[in-house]
Amino acid sequence: MPSQPATFQHDFLAFAIQSGVLKFGSFTTKAGRKSPYFFNAGLFYAGGLLGRLADFYAQALLAAQASGRLAQANLLFGPAYKGITLASATAVALAARGHDIQFAYNRKEAKDHGEGGLLVGAPMAGQVVIVDDVISAGTSVRESVQIIKAEGATPVGVLIALDRMEKGGTADAPTQRSATQEVQDQFGIPVVAIATLADLLGLLEQTSDPALAQSREAVQAYRAQWGVA
Repeated sequence: MPSQPATFQHDFLAFAIQSGVLKFGSFTTKAGRKSPYFFNAGLFYAGGLLGRLADFYAQALLAAQASGRLAQANLLFGPAYKGITLASATAVALAARGHDIQFAYNRKEAKDHGEGGLLVGAPMAGQVVIVDDVISAGTSVRESVQIIKAEGATPVGVLIALDRMEKGGTADAPTQRSATQEVQDQFGIPVVAIATLADLLGLLEQTSDPALAQSREAVQAYRAQWGVA
């Protein structure tokens, strides 16, 4: 049976559905799979939407730290480009909850004037959490870890919006682990998601919305075919 969503996971998924960021239908993923649902964090493009999203990131971070799953951190790092907005907005949301934390982000190309360099924001030091939207191939995390370690800081975790909990690779050549699991194994740091596919199935199991209920079997079948433990 899918897990029962905790309050903020349930609220986040309901918010994503209501905002049109999480959709149900027939979609082709980057891996070439036909998926019955699609999550596009790029659609959180209004101030009110971004503010609510950032607060869900903050809740997930604080919950993971309180449970001991994620180490305490003094810095959020947002990889260019989506991570820039997410890390900065999450820092604001954490401050509103009484947890003032610094943030930094990188440029895609080094600046050769002004302050120069690849990094912007707080000095890269101490324990750092990487903030991004999703993990697909793990390339963004790999680059972020390299940047953080090169500055003498320590990456202690990755914070994302949704973990699809599905096999990596492509439709023709799937791996046996998810991109999230591969990142955790390769770098030895936890990946914390605001919500997971298991949470989404839990929401669909208990929904009274007929339209959402119609998507339940398709999402369950997709999980059975492509899901990881």
